[in-house]
Amino acid sequence: MHKALRTYAEIPIQFVDVDLADALASAAELKIYAYDAYVLQCARLHHSPVLTLDGRLVRAAKEIGLDVLEVSE
Repeated sequence: MHKALRTYAEIPIQFVDVDLADALASAAELKIYAYDAYVLQCARLHHSPVLTLDGRLVRAAKEIGLDVLEVSE
């Protein structure tokens, strides 16, 4: 458990402002949760791929043209 906490502490985390109105509009359009739309907005803003295990989020990301790094279980 301590190793997991140390590893987590090494992950660089950056807080990003996202236009919540745009995220909510995307959520409604893509029929996804608002927090998933927020993740997609962050990926779009930073030209980053989406990393997820969530099939619905993979579909939504691909639908709007984002690259996806799919993780298989």
